[in-house]
Parts: sequence; C-alpha cells; structure tokens
Amino acid sequence: MLMKKDKIYLSIIILIAVLGGFFIYPFGFGNKYLPWKLGLDLVGGTHLVYKVDLSSVEPQNQGSVLNGLRDVIEKRVNLFGVSEPQVFIAKSGDENQLVVELAGIKDINAAIRTIGETPYLEFQEVVQNDDKIEYIPTNLNGRYVVGAKIEFNPTTGKPQVAISFNDEGAKIFEELTARNIGKPLAIFLDNNLIESPIVQEKISGGNAVISGKFTLDEAKLLVNRFNAGALPAPITLIDQFVVSSFLGADSLKKSIFAGLIGTLLVIIFMIIYYRKYGVFSSLALLIYIIFTLSIFKLFGVTMTLAGIAGFIITIGMAIDANILIFERIKEELKRGLSQMAAVLEGFRRAWPSIRDSNISTMITALILYTFTSSFVRGFALTLLIGVIVSMFSAITTTRLFLKVFSKNNK
Repeated sequence: MLMKKDKIYLSIIILIAVLGGFFIYPFGFGNKYLPWKLGLDLVGGTHLVYKVDLSSVEPQNQGSVLNGLRDVIEKRVNLFGVSEPQVFIAKSGDENQLVVELAGIKDINAAIRTIGETPYLEFQEVVQNDDKIEYIPTNLNGRYVVGAKIEFNPTTGKPQVAISFNDEGAKIFEELTARNIGKPLAIFLDNNLIESPIVQEKISGGNAVISGKFTLDEAKLLVNRFNAGALPAPITLIDQFVVSSFLGADSLKKSIFAGLIGTLLVIIFMIIYYRKYGVFSSLALLIYIIFTLSIFKLFGVTMTLAGIAGFIITIGMAIDANILIFERIKEELKRGLSQMAAVLEGFRRAWPSIRDSNISTMITALILYTFTSSFVRGFALTLLIGVIVSMFSAITTTRLFLKVFSKNNK
C-alpha cells in the first residue's frame, strides 16, 4: 500500500513537471497567455535616476514622502504605456534616489517629460448640473498642506485620513468648507481625482479628517499621495541612459547557454559517479528546474541577468543536497542495511545538514533582498525561491525516485 502511494505521488509530480515544461516554454501556449517578464538588461529600454531633495521634510515624514513619490511616478509611467515599470527608492551614501526602469522604451526624452517633476496636489469645488459634473479649480493646493496621517475613528474603529494645513492654507480651507457644506470637495493629484469627500461642516483651525469606506491599505495609499503632493520634496534627474535591445538579447542567449552547459555537466558528473542514483538525481534536477521556472513565471518575477545568475547557482545547490544524501546511503549500505533501509536512513541522517545549509542561504538571500535594491534584489529573490524549491526536490522528488525503484522494498 505504501509503495502504491509513492508511485502515485511520483506520477503526479512527473505529470505536473511535463505540464510545467509546456508552460515555461517561451514560444508555446504558455507564453501566449502569460509571457515572461524580462528586465531592462534583457529587453533594453530606458534607465533614469532622480535625486530626491528631503532637506525641508521632517525626518518622521521622509519615509511617507518617498513612498508617495514612488507611487505617483509609477502611476505616471503606467499612463506612458509601460506595463511593468520598475520604480524603486535607492540609497547612495546620504542621498535618496528614485530609480525608474522602463523596459522596451527607447524614447528617453518622452519618458523624462512624462515623469515630470514633483507631484501636484490641488483641491477643486464640485458643481453638478443635471447629469454633468464640473470641477472648479481653487487656490488651495499641496504647498499649503503640512502633512497627512492615518487615524482611527473612535466610534467605528475604521481608518480615516487626517490632514493639516499651515496658517494660510487653514484660512483658505475654512472659506472653501463654509461655502460647500453638504457638497463634495474634490482632491486631485496630477490632474487625477483621488478622493471626493463630502463637507459635513465649516472647518476651522487647519485640521480636517477624511472618512470613507476605505481599508487600512487604501488609507495608507491616500496618506502617501497627500504627503507626496504636499511636502516639498522635488526630484532632479541626475543620470540617464538607454540600454540596447540587441545587447540584452545577446546577454539572454549567453545566459541560457551557460545554464544549459552547466546543467548538462552536472548531470554527466552525477551519472558517471553515482550511476543509478545519479540518473534519479538528474531527473529530480530537471523537475526542480521546471518547477522553479514555473514559479518565476506564474508569480510574475521579473527576470534579469542577476536573477538568472541566482537561479543557476541554485542548480548546483540542489545537486549538493543529493550528494549529501547519496553519500549517507553508501555508508548505510556498507553497514549491511538493505537498499530501502539504507535510503530511509540516509535521508534521515542527511536532512539536518541539508536543512541548516539551506536555511543559512535563505537568511542571506532575505538580508540581500531587504537591504539592497535593483539587480541585487533580483539575484536575492531568485536565489531564495530556488533554495526553497531545491529543498522540496531533494527531500521529496529524489526520495520518491529512490523508494519506488529500490530493491528489497519489503
């Protein structure tokens, strides 16, 4: 009964691997419905680096300002027609930088014009005539906003956004609310409507609260957008270059070729040195490669040269676990155990070493992903996913192959 279950599990894994092979094939049906996401260094495009000036921003508000800037710039880039832009905050010494990577975009000047400068926040009155809604600009804009933060309604417990204005802005806001009681007051960021709360009463003192049916994440996003448009954090373009698509295609071909050669050499070594066990580990390795690439594609991991390098490293690490297991099995066979008993005991004894080495690698990958940016994060992400899947491959796939095809199963 146990052998029958093992055969069923192994058959399921092989079937999923076959389907995964069709899914990851770059010219098959899988690419039609879910194409690979390739980074700037593989498909070419535009790379822009902006310096963010936080000199006049309070330290406690700087994180919110940076997040808000990133959100707004990403939205602008999406309007430009880039489906998968890479927009992130980087640190260079004491300098905060906003990095924008637009894969496939060659017109660098158009990209710079689209991204523009500091986001613009403004308040507009709303006039409704029949079915037509008209927005009337006011003189209240982001430069009068001191900041925004999340609060929670003491009665309902729901999140709400608190905004505070400077003295001049408080007077303008008081006049606006006085003549718009019971009416919506529209809030625009970069000419895009982000919220239209109803004015309940005349608001004096320069502090207001926006309450609505939004979640905590939506409230955080609104705060980021307010702070991005409100606080003085201008961005200045300090670096720009265009990556050739030919260069990227050539690099991709070389990376794939290197990966194939490396995998083939590993398989040849394992079969020559471990014979039957080497065949099982080679099959498990191929399944591991398919599973890992399927996860990359399914969850939309953007593949870069650094990411491919991280994945290729995990191929060697996946085999390393098998070597530990096989050496343990050989030791148990020398002690006179049957093949099945040696397999089970070999896995049991090898597992602590496999677990500890992989966990240490996972910790390193997490640190790299958390505290770095750009290509290093891509390397860390593929390394982390690859190590997790390799543990499954060594402990599950290889083990099933050995249990199903070992002698003396009774």
